[in-house]
Amino acid sequence: MAWFDVNSSNISLDRSLSGDQPRNERLARAEIALLSVIFVAAGSLNFGLLSALWTRRKQLSRMRVFVFHLCVADLVVTFFQVCPQLVWDITDRFVGPDALCRAVKYLQVVGMFASTYMIVAMTVDRYQAICKPMVTFQRRRARWNGPVCAAWCVSLIGGLPQVFIFSRVEVAPGVYDCWARFVTPWGPRAYVTWTAAVIFVLPVLTVVACQVRICRAVRTDFRAKTHRTAGLQLSSRTGSVAGVSKARVKTVKMTVVIVLAYILCWAPFFTVQLWSVWDAKAPFESATFTLLMLLASLNSCVNPCIYLMFSRNLPGRLAGLVCTADRTTESTQEEATVVSSLHISLKGLPDSRPKS
Repeated sequence: MAWFDVNSSNISLDRSLSGDQPRNERLARAEIALLSVIFVAAGSLNFGLLSALWTRRKQLSRMRVFVFHLCVADLVVTFFQVCPQLVWDITDRFVGPDALCRAVKYLQVVGMFASTYMIVAMTVDRYQAICKPMVTFQRRRARWNGPVCAAWCVSLIGGLPQVFIFSRVEVAPGVYDCWARFVTPWGPRAYVTWTAAVIFVLPVLTVVACQVRICRAVRTDFRAKTHRTAGLQLSSRTGSVAGVSKARVKTVKMTVVIVLAYILCWAPFFTVQLWSVWDAKAPFESATFTLLMLLASLNSCVNPCIYLMFSRNLPGRLAGLVCTADRTTESTQEEATVVSSLHISLKGLPDSRPKS
C-alpha cells in the first residue's frame, strides 16, 4: 500500500506484464468502502484535534507538542497515502504524469516515516523526562524541539528512494501504471525487508527498550514511597510526590497505548508484505491478504482517539472537535513530565535541612 500499491503485484512487474488482467471487482469495492471510512474518520479526528491544539498553541506543554506533530503526520498519511490509494482503487490504474507518480510514492512513505518516528521521538522524550529529568529540563527552553525536528528530517530523507524506484511504466500494451522495477527475486525482497526494518522493526525495538526502562523507573519510585517511614518529612512531601507520580504514570500509560496501537495496526501489514516477497506461493491476491494491508491506515484513526481517551472530560473534548466555538479548558493531566520530575527533585531539598 504505502511504497507499492495495495496489490502485491506492484512489487514486481514480471507478475503482470503478461497482460492487462481484470481485477476482482468485489474485492475492489470492499477496498474502496474500507478506505473511504478510514479517510473520513482519520481526516475528521486528526483535523479536529489539530485545530483544538492550534487554538492553544501558546499553552502547549512538551507532551502536547508531540501530539500536535503526530496529528500532522497522521494527516499526511490520510491525504497523501489513504486518499491517493482510494482514488487509485476507484480508477483501477494510476491516472497522472510520471512526476505525480513519483511525488505520490514519496509522500506516501514520508507519512509512514513521520507517524512512526514521531511515536519514537515521543517515547524517547518520556524516557529522558522520567529517567533523566535534569538533563531534559536544561534543554526544554530550546527554540526548536530537537526530537520533533529529527523525526521530520528522517521522514523527508527516508522517502527519497521512492522517487527513483517508482515511475509511470507501461504494464501492458497501451496501459500505464505507477509501479516499481526490481531485479527479481532479490530486488523486491531486499527492498521490502529493508523498509520493514527501518519503519517497523527498529522503531519497535527502540520504543520497547525505552518503555521497559520507564516502567522500571516508575516502579522503583512507587516502591521507594511505599517503604518510607511515616514522619514529619514524609507528611510534608506526600502531597506533591503523589500528585506528580499520578501525572507521570498517566503520560506513561498514554505512550504505551499509542505504541501498542501502532504495533497492532502495522504488524499485519508488514507481515503480509514480507510474506508476499519471500514466499512465491503466498496468496497475495486473496481478500484477507489485501484487507490486512489496508488496515494499517487505521493507526491514523486510533492515535487521536487515544489522546482524547486520556484527556479529562472526554465528552467535552469530542464536542470540541465538532463545535469550533467550544473553549473548554484543556486537561492538564498530560502536563510536561520534565517540570514534574524536576519538581520532585527540588521539592525534597528544603526538607533535608535541619528544622529550626
